[in-house]
Amino acid sequence: MSAPVCRAKFKLTQRNENSAGYSLSFEPVTTGSKENDEFFKWTPWGKVEIGTINPEAANGFVVGGEYYLDFTPAA
Repeated sequence: MSAPVCRAKFKLTQRNENSAGYSLSFEPVTTGSKENDEFFKWTPWGKVEIGTINPEAANGFVVGGEYYLDFTPAA
């Protein structure tokens, strides 16, 4: 039996370049569409910050863009 997947929707609020690479900051969506209103009911508050040294990966995210974040249990 597979474990359930929990899906959240986040918006990229900042993309910064520094000496260590790139820092990407995401916050949960709150408004902007009917779907976002629905996600906001179930998505916890918080912030996700990730880093990468790969410019191609960092540039694949657009500030203001919305992204799904899926949580699945690791076996």
